[in-house]
Amino acid sequence: MADSQEVYTDPDRFPAPLEEEEAVVTIPVDWTEAEEKAAKRKLDFTIMPLMTLGFFCLQLFVDRGNISNSLTDNFLKDVGITQNQFNVGQQMLSLGIVLFEIPSNMILYRVGPGKWLTLQLFLFGTVATFQAFQHSYGAFIATRLLLGITESGFIPGGLWTLSTWYTRQETAKRVMFFYFGNQFGQASSKLLAYGILHMRGVGGKSGWFWLFVLMGAFTVLSGVILGLFLPDSFKSPTSTFLPKRRVFSERELHILRSRVLRDDPMKGKKKKHIGRPAFKRAFTNWRLWIHFFISFANNGPQRGFDTYSPTMVNSFGFPPLTSNALASVGFYLQIPVSFAFSYVSDHFNRRGETVMAGFTCHLLGYVFNRIFTEVNKRGVRYFGVVWTQCFGTFSHPLNIAWMSLACRDSEERALAMTMAIMGGNIAGIYGAQIFRSEDRPRYRRAFSVGIAVLSVGLLLAAVRYVDDRIRRRRAAKSVETSSTVSNEEKGAVTPPHQQNDDDGSRYGDRNEKSGLA
Repeated sequence: MADSQEVYTDPDRFPAPLEEEEAVVTIPVDWTEAEEKAAKRKLDFTIMPLMTLGFFCLQLFVDRGNISNSLTDNFLKDVGITQNQFNVGQQMLSLGIVLFEIPSNMILYRVGPGKWLTLQLFLFGTVATFQAFQHSYGAFIATRLLLGITESGFIPGGLWTLSTWYTRQETAKRVMFFYFGNQFGQASSKLLAYGILHMRGVGGKSGWFWLFVLMGAFTVLSGVILGLFLPDSFKSPTSTFLPKRRVFSERELHILRSRVLRDDPMKGKKKKHIGRPAFKRAFTNWRLWIHFFISFANNGPQRGFDTYSPTMVNSFGFPPLTSNALASVGFYLQIPVSFAFSYVSDHFNRRGETVMAGFTCHLLGYVFNRIFTEVNKRGVRYFGVVWTQCFGTFSHPLNIAWMSLACRDSEERALAMTMAIMGGNIAGIYGAQIFRSEDRPRYRRAFSVGIAVLSVGLLLAAVRYVDDRIRRRRAAKSVETSSTVSNEEKGAVTPPHQQNDDDGSRYGDRNEKSGLA
């Protein structure tokens, strides 16, 4: 039998602050709705473009975009490495991220997001630029590991930054917009590479040399932009490079800060560290581990597929550089598709359903590709690549939004976000070895492995969905029982339409119609 907290938990809403949190601050609403909308609009046009730009650079220029595009320009031959050695380098990238994820976020928590995220753009932009000068296996391994170290913590740091400026309900929408930077970066990297790789021979250099130099320099420039305009926090609402220039007026800051504290008072109590009880709550919450493994299952096959999608298209018979442009189509299509999924997830509170639907479509992509390996029509095989790209990424941020609803307080939620991101990055370690040289060019084994892994992830998502349905029914039944007892204490007669409704379905139906289910 579930305890009382379990029974009253509503899986469709963020939990209310704990009693000790509610006592932290009591803030009256002394502003108008128009003032709040104006302040929030200004916040959106300040924070969101900058955070999305950072994620755009991370995906487009640094993480996986450039390196996968370079493969069609003789990168492996020029550097002197094999495909399997290349996979080891990709593992080093993921390893660097995983090892330094938590230390990076500890630094961000102490110095503030404005300073740390700006510095990170400078650091991984610099390392990305110097990738252009590698000409050995050792140099390749070193630059990939350094890249993982310097970019570690950027994504959970961005998520944490959004959570400090927005209420819990608003954060879910902004997380999806934040991930649009990732998706747009994936798509744009291949299209830009098509043009830049034609510079092979300029200055006696390869095309991939100019790819790393130009895009690395753009990342450093983006660091300057964040340093000029990204406000640090409510207590220090100025940018790193312009400490005397305030982005928001005192009135706007009061409104923005007060509304966040009314939603979650714990955001007004900055701790030097998260206490041991919070770690215990998070790491003993089996639901969070389910979400961890959902990300783990989704991101592994997707990482390997994204890396080799341009070379797959090339193997269908398309010209090498044209393959980069063609490999961008699925990612561009992913943007409106993921927006539609996120809208349904957030507007109708269909968290589990959208994650399972996205997972199913991702799984179908691997089924298509495995079947199409036996087909010699390049248009059919190209369709499999486009489909997989279209549905391959966005289940991860949808899962993160769903995961946050399984948390019982703000500290547990912060740890859960780190768990989800680490699950995705750990997946990159095994995902880098799915597509191996002895399996190319059709990658029959790789697609079979992807089908198996994604099937497990879909099963886990289904388990969590059933769990949420059970919790919803128990919560409705508990509310009904509490209401009946209250009426009996007052000497009231239970209305006939509320009698013999033990399964709680009437309350479930009402919740679904109101958008809560």
